[in-house]
Amino acid sequence: MKRLEASTLQLLRLHFSFFLMPVYWFALGQVVNRSWSRALLIFFILHVLIYPASNGYNSLMDRDTTPIGGLRSPLQPTGQLFWVTLGMDALGLLLGTLISWYFVAGLALYILASRAYSYREIRLKKYPVIGYITVISCQGALVFFLVYHGSHSPSALQESLQVPPEAMIACSLLLGGFYPLTQIYQHEADRKDGVKTLSAMLGYKGTFVFTGLVYIVAFLLLAHYFLLTLQIREFQVLATCMLPVIVYFLIWAAKVWRDPEEASYSNTMRMNLIASACTNAGFIAILLMGIL
Repeated sequence: MKRLEASTLQLLRLHFSFFLMPVYWFALGQVVNRSWSRALLIFFILHVLIYPASNGYNSLMDRDTTPIGGLRSPLQPTGQLFWVTLGMDALGLLLGTLISWYFVAGLALYILASRAYSYREIRLKKYPVIGYITVISCQGALVFFLVYHGSHSPSALQESLQVPPEAMIACSLLLGGFYPLTQIYQHEADRKDGVKTLSAMLGYKGTFVFTGLVYIVAFLLLAHYFLLTLQIREFQVLATCMLPVIVYFLIWAAKVWRDPEEASYSNTMRMNLIASACTNAGFIAILLMGIL
């Protein structure tokens, strides 16, 4: 068996899965009749197979020479990357049959949407609104459904299909506030590639205003959901964990307002790390509160 090339391993960006974990922890924390073995399998499928395969395929299509999410100096892909991503997707779908056919169908939808987002002949990412909606609906609402449904005990099929729609929408909105910030340093590189992102359409200041408004709506929706489900303490914990995110966001926004050069790769990655760490911590804390 041929060894993985350095470029293949790098462009899978396994560490980038950390930024997508909050949806998993949120969904798992809302499951009462959960199966830990199924939850662990779902974690592996999403964060070790499907997300990295999506990253790799995107890099194969883009062939970036400038920094991308999680990589300051991306290597150029080889043909091996295509087959590795294909194999990872296939393995993810195969393992998904151990969960349910609902799970497999949702996973297939995610993979197809991811490919349509990157594939040169379709390239949804070059359309600012359609590309944005595709990302936040799949990585937010769809993943919440997959985790919530799949992590239930097999004996609770009906319960597993009663996925709270408000929580699904809130997940998409959280990502909807976060995602444009990940594009803010790439305006020029995207323009050269024929891609117009939502952030490029909004501009530097507009991106921060839009992000702030979407985050406000997301937190209002989360507040309503947690109050409705009598998880008041849980929401207080989440809100406390998110304070560093708000502080850094405001400081960074003020810097970019004065100098657009502050919308750099380094500052973007710092924002990503703080937001992901705090959101993961908040939702993991909520999960632990439900267990202990």
